[in-house]
Amino acid sequence: MKLLLIQSPSVEDHTKERVYPIGIVILATIAKNLRHEVAVVDMNWEDDGYAAVKNALAGDDFDLVGISLRNIDPLANKNVSLVPPFLTVVSMVRALSPRSKLIVGGTAFSLFAKELMTLSKADFGLIGEGEIAFPKFLSAFPDLISDLPGLCYYENGRLRINHPRPMFDLKEYVSPDYSILPPDRYADINQYVPAIGVETRRGCPLKCAYCSYPMLQGTKIRCRPVKDIVDEIEVLFRDYGIRLFHLNDPVVNMPSEHLDAICREVLRRDLDIQWTGFFRENFLNEKNVKLYVKSGCNCFSLSPDGLSEKARVTLGKDLTEEELLRAARLLADTGVCSLYHFMVNVPGENEATVAESRRMIDTIYRIHEKSRSLGYVVLNHIRLLPETESTRIAVREGVIEAERSLLYPFYYNPQPYEDLRYELEIQNQKNNIFMWYGLREGETP
Repeated sequence: MKLLLIQSPSVEDHTKERVYPIGIVILATIAKNLRHEVAVVDMNWEDDGYAAVKNALAGDDFDLVGISLRNIDPLANKNVSLVPPFLTVVSMVRALSPRSKLIVGGTAFSLFAKELMTLSKADFGLIGEGEIAFPKFLSAFPDLISDLPGLCYYENGRLRINHPRPMFDLKEYVSPDYSILPPDRYADINQYVPAIGVETRRGCPLKCAYCSYPMLQGTKIRCRPVKDIVDEIEVLFRDYGIRLFHLNDPVVNMPSEHLDAICREVLRRDLDIQWTGFFRENFLNEKNVKLYVKSGCNCFSLSPDGLSEKARVTLGKDLTEEELLRAARLLADTGVCSLYHFMVNVPGENEATVAESRRMIDTIYRIHEKSRSLGYVVLNHIRLLPETESTRIAVREGVIEAERSLLYPFYYNPQPYEDLRYELEIQNQKNNIFMWYGLREGETP
């Protein structure tokens, strides 16, 4: 069988940030291992992604075309949707390769399967983790396994969506065959997060009010074997010259023992790499922070989310101010870059929480001032997503109607603090520039 897998746009057209499409490369690896002929197009990499799709479809000889929608929108307070380019690619496939069957999937698709199956009229969809369902689907194709967990399809004009199977054991994780889409072209092209990601674990037991990870990956932590992870890093390093990685887990240091073991193995193999990840603040201590830096961590990303104690409780963070600031001091002492991510105008915001938010921003900058190790404090609004506590709160407050689709961007930002992010950004940006340029209030150049 001939198979084409397409990564639909995951970023805005004008941005140069790119992420290696590890998900579809893994699915392509599975198809290749099953002796299928497979090709991959990453529209995000191409100068003209639509032209790349058109060229790939020339000849109309694919039995199956798969399209992945990884991101539903770019977030970062932007009212930009990635659904229109996804549906445009669907239309291109229908026009250029009418004989091909069409299957759609990806993390964003899994969140909005009903809406996207309805809009795309794809022949099939897959929700949840695809490593188990996809090979079974391919083995039966063109026949249909109607009860295949995670499969979406139409039966007599009616949409059927099967619940995905329980989460699979990551000891069965299929490492990507990087020869399918060589990753060296992605090296060092991003400024924010490294383009090359390595997955170390899945699942998150935390109860962050806005987050969809527990729905997508389950609440049980499942870790890949340390040897397999570092084998993958070593292949990328030695065969493709990749030195900068993002460990793309919801929280990279949970459990911290697993990350510690990865770092020790990286050091044992003498791999001269650098890496980043999102860390849980209260799992950091002096010993493991030193280990992370020694093994190559060059940016600690934190997501404490709430600038005030009340906000952190509302957001389900289970993190105290003392724990947050203790982590900040540990990281500042290393001199390694740190990034902090916070939500603004969260439910229950009031004058007291606003004042506390201002103090928190100033405190974080003071902690990092000497080492100048604070990359930035990122301020966002809550992007409401299905089946999250933040959305339930918004419905109860009348901010959003219960029946409203969240397919397109909707941010929680009610009055009277709808301008708070801009007001805090003034303070935030001034602090950042003054820190980097060594300025003080009232100084004359």
